[in-house]
Amino acid sequence: MKKNILFFVLIVFTNLTWAQERSIIGIITDGTNPIENVKIAIENTENTVFTNTKGEYEIIANKGDIVVFSSIGLKEVKIKVEDVTTRLNLVMTPDVQELEEVTVEASKRRSQQELSEDYFSNKNIIKTAYGYLDADRISGKVRMLSEDEINPVGLCLLDLLRNRFSGIRVVGNCTSGKQTFGVGSISTASLTGGAVFIRGGGSLTNSNPAIFDVDGQIFTNVPIWVDINNIKRIAILGNLASTVAYGNLGDGGVIVVNTITGTAGNNKIVDQARLRNNYLSSAVLSREKVFENEPTYLKELYKSSSLDEARNIYGKFEATYSNSPYFILDAYKYFSSKNDDNFAKLIITENQGLFQDNPVLLKALAYMYDFFGNHTKANETYKEIFVQRPNYVQSYMDLANSYRDLDASKQAASIYSRYQYLVQEGFLSQDSIGFDPIISREFNNLLLLDKNIIVNKSKNQLFVAEEEFKGTRLVFEWNDSEAEFDLQFVNPENQYYLWKHSLADSQEEIKREKDFGYNVKEYLLDNSLPGTWKVNITYYGNKSLTPTYLKATIYENYGTHMQNKTVQLFKLGIKGVNHELFTVNSPLKVVSR
Repeated sequence: MKKNILFFVLIVFTNLTWAQERSIIGIITDGTNPIENVKIAIENTENTVFTNTKGEYEIIANKGDIVVFSSIGLKEVKIKVEDVTTRLNLVMTPDVQELEEVTVEASKRRSQQELSEDYFSNKNIIKTAYGYLDADRISGKVRMLSEDEINPVGLCLLDLLRNRFSGIRVVGNCTSGKQTFGVGSISTASLTGGAVFIRGGGSLTNSNPAIFDVDGQIFTNVPIWVDINNIKRIAILGNLASTVAYGNLGDGGVIVVNTITGTAGNNKIVDQARLRNNYLSSAVLSREKVFENEPTYLKELYKSSSLDEARNIYGKFEATYSNSPYFILDAYKYFSSKNDDNFAKLIITENQGLFQDNPVLLKALAYMYDFFGNHTKANETYKEIFVQRPNYVQSYMDLANSYRDLDASKQAASIYSRYQYLVQEGFLSQDSIGFDPIISREFNNLLLLDKNIIVNKSKNQLFVAEEEFKGTRLVFEWNDSEAEFDLQFVNPENQYYLWKHSLADSQEEIKREKDFGYNVKEYLLDNSLPGTWKVNITYYGNKSLTPTYLKATIYENYGTHMQNKTVQLFKLGIKGVNHELFTVNSPLKVVSR
């Protein structure tokens, strides 16, 4: 077992350190016209080029390099080079940061809705028992640490405060018993595990200790039980303006702790839609209208009256599109949908070379197998992707889930455990914001439903946490990391929530996806608003002239023994238009495909 792990780790490091030099080309525009003299540079090097009068450029880069696009008056863009990156066509937008700052200065007050919406992207926003606070906008100084700044410096919260915040007085330790102080409004209070003093006073008897606000719950004792590794943000509120809501309890100041698990849930669509006063009024393009933009060969296939006619149509276009993997995928999907499995299989077999050594195309093929329930071929394809991308965290989840589709629960659990081991040993980085909550949910769900299969019944001592969410779960995955789009969720009351996945709106999130190696997002319908939900998309492209494949997995009755799932697959090609994907009845079933 140890030899296998060591061999696996060596593969990881080989892939991490293997430089892959290649030429990257592209065209830079403002959405309509080419932009000349845009500076394209490889970050932290002197490798720099500029676009010509046609907006064209070419630059040499290695896998893992950061390509920086910049021009006066335009928003800077940074893109990480991956193993498949050869073309980066970019639309650059005006940098309106200065204008936005002027507007903000004119009115510093922001609504709770706005602060809630920005919480996960703005490290200076904290969630308290009395609402959200923006450390940049309230009176007085607020000292903060975010999760990427927190190291497990000691056993508990007292150690963290003692080591990371100067000017405060920390009494007690993580293993001490009760310490009693006669102080202010908390007279002769029993402060288990110590106390923290952040306001004035020369002795313990003339200054009140701080209270603690942990995920909206107020504690007068130090919550030494808080797991340091589970802290998302910690803030010290020491001035009257920031603690007035706490009344006399806050006389000694307040230490606010937001935990990762306690603040998770921004993926609950029902909450996000209701937070915004957005009502859908604009037209949404139907799937029938979208199909009108499909290639001629696909239209002819779907107009054919028999399989023989369809095969002849495929043969007619085969020579013209023989080098297009998208033609092959379209044809495979058509013939599979007509239950002509042997011909569909032959199409892939004869054109397997188009997909080899390209994990983006292989993932599209794996999605296709998932869609048609060909779990054996999907598993084989995910294995190929895993070999090519062992340092991508999603490779583990994809492979584990494919084993689960094969009813191979033990193999799935083994892959999840291997991922956890590599994270713990530092061979894989852990993304606690975007990916880790998803893979943790997947693993826990596997253990919850298949515990007796995975563990020997006579030695069944495995603890499995009860699923915190039960309802309809939507998981979205896309094969191309450069894909940009907006997902729109419209609730039964016609309110919508928009998740923007574009460089213009979420450059840091996309960078994090590339750094860790995943392209997945989950959303949860908690069934508090039953009825028909609509899921729409506006696609903006993927830096090349190729389509992107989006897989949507819809789980009904998630977290229960009645759990089941449906896989939908969409080829995204038409750009800049909001169009239908599917509808789902919460808590019932998918009603359109």
